[in-house]
This record gives sequence, structure tokens and C-alpha cells, in this order.
Amino acid sequence: MFTHIKTSKANKEVVSNLTRKLNLGAENVIARIALAYSLKSNNKLDVKNLKDSGGKEYSRKVLFGDYDKYYLALVAQHYQLHISNQDMGKYVKLHVDEGLFLLNEEVSSNLNKDGFNFLVKKLI
Repeated sequence: MFTHIKTSKANKEVVSNLTRKLNLGAENVIARIALAYSLKSNNKLDVKNLKDSGGKEYSRKVLFGDYDKYYLALVAQHYQLHISNQDMGKYVKLHVDEGLFLLNEEVSSNLNKDGFNFLVKKLI
């Protein structure tokens, strides 16, 4: 099982900008939202398309807090994998990176969005 992930180098600045613009909490909260947003898009991402790991590093505990089993279950269910699959960390990284990209595009095109209202509209 993985112990940490690192976002892509491009997403290092993206997560900081989203954290500031959305004002929903710390960077790890934005990374959690990004993971959920990417999973909600229902895209199946291929581990062969992993981006670089030059960005923000999150330990599993920091990224998920006390809810790691729930987040991992969402990813496992999405790919029909066992939660202990050796590629679970890669899938998490893929979806955090993809979610940050998607959120950044969405927020950039809706500059007047308040973080809470944006979140409610997009994740429900």
C-alpha cells in the first residue's frame, strides 16, 4: 500500500491557487476535492499516463486524514480493484492530478464563484 503521492510539477502552483481562490481549507482539502471531482467525471485513467511527480507531496495521512479507507474504497470501486491493489497509489495520483486540472479550468472560467457554492454545485 502506498504511503504518499506527489502531484505533477504543473499542479504544484494549481493547488496553491485553488486553495487561495476557493477558500475551502488547506491544500490537502483541495486535493481531496480534486480526487472526488475527477472520480465524479467517471473517466477511467490509465496508469501508463502518470504525470511527473515534481509537485506537492502528500502523505496518505495528510491527504485523507482519518478517512483513507473511504477514499480508497471510492477509487477501488471505480476500477473494480481490491483496496490493497499495488497500483492504488498510482490511481489516486492520476485522479488528484486530473481533478486539479479540471477544477482549475472550471474555476478559471468562473472567476466570481464562491468556494462553497462552487463545491455544492459541482459535487452534488
